Amino acid sequence: MQKSIQKYFALFALPGLICFAIAFLIPMVMGVVLSFFKFTTVTDGTFIGIDNYKRIFINNDFTSALWFTVKFTVVSVITINLGAFTLAMLLTRGIKGTNAFRTIFFMPNLIGGIVLGWIWQVIINGVLLPRGVTIVSDPKYGFWGLVVLMNWQNIGYMMVIYIAGIQNISHDLIEAAQIDGANKVTMLRSVILPSIMPSITICSFLTLTNGFKLFDQNLALTAGDPGKQTEMLALNIFNTFYGRSGFEGVGQAKAVIFTIIVAFIALTQLRLTRSKEVEA
Repeated sequence: MQKSIQKYFALFALPGLICFAIAFLIPMVMGVVLSFFKFTTVTDGTFIGIDNYKRIFINNDFTSALWFTVKFTVVSVITINLGAFTLAMLLTRGIKGTNAFRTIFFMPNLIGGIVLGWIWQVIINGVLLPRGVTIVSDPKYGFWGLVVLMNWQNIGYMMVIYIAGIQNISHDLIEAAQIDGANKVTMLRSVILPSIMPSITICSFLTLTNGFKLFDQNLALTAGDPGKQTEMLALNIFNTFYGRSGFEGVGQAKAVIFTIIVAFIALTQLRLTRSKEVEA
C-alpha cells in the first residue's frame, strides 16, 4: 500500500502543484519582475531598475499607511484573541444553549468584507451623526471603527479554534492540577494556556496576517478618509496602482515590499509561538 502511494504521489500532487503555480507562483514572480519596470500593461514595460522603489518615498503616503496598519494590527490581534479566548472559556463550561451561542458568534465571519463595511458604516454614523460628525470626520473614529468591525467579524472564528484546543486538554491533567491545589489563576497560567499553544499559534497567525492584508473592509468603511489618514497598506497599494497614471510600477514595488514585510512578521510570529509549544 505504501509503495503504491509513493508510486502515484507525483501524479496526484500534480494538479495541485499546477494550480499553485498558475494562481500564486507565476504571478508572484511576474510581480517582482514588473516592479523594476515602468509599464501600463505587462507587455509594454521599460526597465528602469530600482526607480520604482525610490518613488515610493517621494511622499509619506506609504509610510503613513504602514504605520496605521501596524497600529491597527497590534490592537486587533490583542483584542480579537482575548475576546475569542474569553468566549471559548465561557462556552466550554457546559452552559445551556452553548451550541446556539457558538453558531451566533461564528455567523459574522460568513459575511463579505464589503457588506460588513457598509453595515458598520451605517451603524457608526448613526451613533455619531447626532453629535454632528461621521466616521470620516476624525481619523480616530475610522481607526476604532475598523477595530470594532474586525473584532465582530473574526472573534467567532477564532473562538471555534480556541474551543477545539480547550476541549483537547486532558481531563487527567486538569484533575491532577486540582488535586495539587491549583487555583483558577494557576490553572489558567500553568495548565490551560500551555496546553492550547497550538491554537494560540494558529489564531495569532490568522489575526496578524488578516490585519495586515485588510482591504475590502477598509475600502467600504472609510476608503482611507479623511485625507488618507485611515488608509491601510493594501488600499494604498490599490490606489497607487489603479488611481495614478504612470504609477503602476510603483504600486507593484509597494506590493513587493508589502509581501516581504508580512512574510517576515508572520514567520517571526510562527517561530516564537511554536517555540512555546515545544516548551509546553
